[in-house]
Amino acid sequence: MMVELRDPYTSGHERRVGDLAAAIGQEMGLSEHAVKGLRLTGYVHDIGKISAPAEILAKPGVLTRMEFELIKGHCQSGYDVLKGVDFPWPVAEVILQHHERMDGSGYPRSLRGEAILLEARIVTVADVVEAMANHRPYRAGLGLEAALAEIESGSGSLYDPGVCAACLTLFRSRGYALTA
Repeated sequence: MMVELRDPYTSGHERRVGDLAAAIGQEMGLSEHAVKGLRLTGYVHDIGKISAPAEILAKPGVLTRMEFELIKGHCQSGYDVLKGVDFPWPVAEVILQHHERMDGSGYPRSLRGEAILLEARIVTVADVVEAMANHRPYRAGLGLEAALAEIESGSGSLYDPGVCAACLTLFRSRGYALTA
């Protein structure tokens, strides 16, 4: 979407995250209204990256500590951009929380467990799977199986176990595939 104009390496990333988040929500039995919200939120979850310098977004090597801190700011920037928009879903708050982890090791607020919105826990898993499976400027794509192994091993500690189970079911039992 907008970020992809400045960061071609993530071409399709937001769309794939939105589609996967919606599929996970559907697998979890969420309402159609909630599923629509997940899709939209996934489509804009990285909008805060518009505030990051393009050369950092596309940097092929390891980021410096300062560069990584700038990138981490995309959650707050995205929240700030969309907090005043009256969505029928908690879009801005999910954007703010999509790098939080169940054990409190995430950012920007080090939230833990149920303090993280369910929608954010879903977008988190969709984001991790898509980002690991596909190419990034600093590494080749690791493939879908590596991405699924990551959420499986982090289930309960980093990622919501119910969300992980739904995601794994989609790929391993229902034939879900990330689109190009």
